[in-house]
Amino acid sequence: MPKVALPHCSPVPADLASEPWPRAIILVDMNAFFASVEQHDNPEWRGRPVAITNGLQGTCIITCSYEARAFGVKTGMRLKQAREKCPALIQCPTHPERYAEVSTSIMSALHTITPDVEIFSVDEAFLDVTRCQKLHHSAEELARLVKQTVYEASGLLCSVGMSGDKTTAKHAAKQNKPDGLTIVLPSQAKKYLHTVPVTELCGINKGIGGYLAERGVLTCGDMARLPISELGRRFGNIGRRIWKMCQGNDPDKVTTEVKDPKSIGHGKVMPPNTTDIDTLLMYLLHMSEKVAARLRRYHLQANHFYIGAKTADNWLTVKPRLANPTQDERLIYGLCKQFLNEVWSGEGIHQVQITALNPHSTTGQLSLFDNNHNSTTYHKTMDNINQRYGELCLAPARLLNRSSMPNVIAPAWKPFGHRQTIEKTKEDQS
Repeated sequence: MPKVALPHCSPVPADLASEPWPRAIILVDMNAFFASVEQHDNPEWRGRPVAITNGLQGTCIITCSYEARAFGVKTGMRLKQAREKCPALIQCPTHPERYAEVSTSIMSALHTITPDVEIFSVDEAFLDVTRCQKLHHSAEELARLVKQTVYEASGLLCSVGMSGDKTTAKHAAKQNKPDGLTIVLPSQAKKYLHTVPVTELCGINKGIGGYLAERGVLTCGDMARLPISELGRRFGNIGRRIWKMCQGNDPDKVTTEVKDPKSIGHGKVMPPNTTDIDTLLMYLLHMSEKVAARLRRYHLQANHFYIGAKTADNWLTVKPRLANPTQDERLIYGLCKQFLNEVWSGEGIHQVQITALNPHSTTGQLSLFDNNHNSTTYHKTMDNINQRYGELCLAPARLLNRSSMPNVIAPAWKPFGHRQTIEKTKEDQS
């Protein structure tokens, strides 16, 4: 395949070392991925502001193009507010199967460069190219090869960060978007991060950030004044890793395995200020069906759940437990009805969420006291039909009016394993 002429890339240091690095990590970050796919598939939208919503009736923006962002439009904004900022905004319903298809092509192409690829999310991947360095003249050549490979596989631009560890590479990838190329020599990583706020690093949330701020650690450079042992005592191995991350020496390795999920959940944005209980029950049943189907698909079960409903002011939440683990939507839906009866007081609801917490494998001996054995054949038959002919082809009658609730692809989607969160994959359609 002839090389594609890439558009202008951001400048990189001229004095890049040509000698192999002890460790070389690349982070690929697609630029406004969903919107870029839509602009690629609809050439007349290129250079114009595009916002992706959950269906044509969607009221909340999932993501938007850089042209829209220039007007102040951003993820999570209501469509009405976005149109006030950008009257020429093009609303586009999400096409999750298409995004999954493009993501799979990109990730497959990256494996032609190195087998050490960690698919971090639907639009991000880490590459450990340490063993590939002898095949190329410099780090810059490797980084540009990655950009070229992504472009040839998808027709889309990406931003690339490269350094000697995952944290520095990920931060570098953000610096010159869109279509960026930022390389930080491992020997310069500590200096590069010195003035960066600690909360800008992946994995440092507000809770940990607040703990560090109380101790005078606001930037990565401040971290050197805090003993690593103090973070170790407070947060264990995660704390020790955070200390090293801020020094430009993140020890975390690129892993090619998809770890078992810590949770499996689904949520939906609802029509604003919904107070009709039948509508709430329909949405909660839909989410119960989706969570249960995914538990069964990956041979998982759970007895601890999170159920939440977002009001204008806050979230109403519960974390109920069942006596025995389940993958049955009827039991999960029962928890939802109990939630509405005990927690909801008629407030307007904007969003619902159901999550199975700490799911575990169903393999092994069945519980002597499990009363759901008779439902196994029923669920297997139902799941086979739905996977072949479409999600919820067989569904409770209450979901007949669910047409305004299309699927979206989760940010943590991966082409395989537990993160494959949309149902209409190529495997399902075959």
